[in-house]
Amino acid sequence: MKKIDVTDVGAPDPELENSPVMDAEIEEGEFSGADREVQVCYFNGVRYPAGDYVCSGNELLHCENGVWVRSGSCYE
Repeated sequence: MKKIDVTDVGAPDPELENSPVMDAEIEEGEFSGADREVQVCYFNGVRYPAGDYVCSGNELLHCENGVWVRSGSCYE
């Protein structure tokens, strides 16, 4: 298995700012924290623009509307 070439952010640190993480299967509008105007996500206090992908452990996360969406594995 080969690891995808995106930033590895490690595990979330509860002491730092982190945007919420949600499953991709959640229907639009089900997650009340999602704000369509938010164009950034935070992970361990670092700001990432909408559209960015990061790896947290083996989990691939995609920044959408201020939340991290689980998008599969960090390995191909």
